[in-house]
Amino acid sequence: MGLFDRLFSFGSGSGSAQSGTPAAKPKKTTETVYLAPDEATSLGDVNFMRRSNTIRHTFPGSASSPGQKEMVAEVGSMEARIEKMSEGLPGTESGDAGVSLTGGVPKPVKKTFAKQMSQAELQQRQKGAAVAPVNAPATGTPAARKQASQAAASSTPSPAASKPGAIDAFRDMVKDLNS
Repeated sequence: MGLFDRLFSFGSGSGSAQSGTPAAKPKKTTETVYLAPDEATSLGDVNFMRRSNTIRHTFPGSASSPGQKEMVAEVGSMEARIEKMSEGLPGTESGDAGVSLTGGVPKPVKKTFAKQMSQAELQQRQKGAAVAPVNAPATGTPAARKQASQAAASSTPSPAASKPGAIDAFRDMVKDLNS
């Protein structure tokens, strides 16, 4: 039972005999070794990693700049440089291409105003879709329709006769429900 012997200091190997004087152990001397980058084989093939590759990207043109676009870059492990870049790709614009004085300010919006609505037409629209179907075809001339809408507005009592924001109609509905 080696575990309990060591734990309770029984048996040989550890005990009270050695507890008073610690044994002097010789220090190990370690030598640090640095390998040259070419000699370190864990990196793999160093010459393969050091070689540079030529990468060619092609892009389709746009409406403002038609035609095939191309970018050729030389890429190595330590550096990358662009050898050729077609006109029209981002980064190829020259500084003298044209200075905009507006500085990105959009063009002003053309203001349009709604035509003035008559009081009768306003009351007709306030009635909502319950009076006339939405997709009903228009009949007659525009003047006849206007006269008909005015006649309908004057013959029917309008809910707009009460104060704006009045809830009397809703109170009437609640009274009808409760009775």
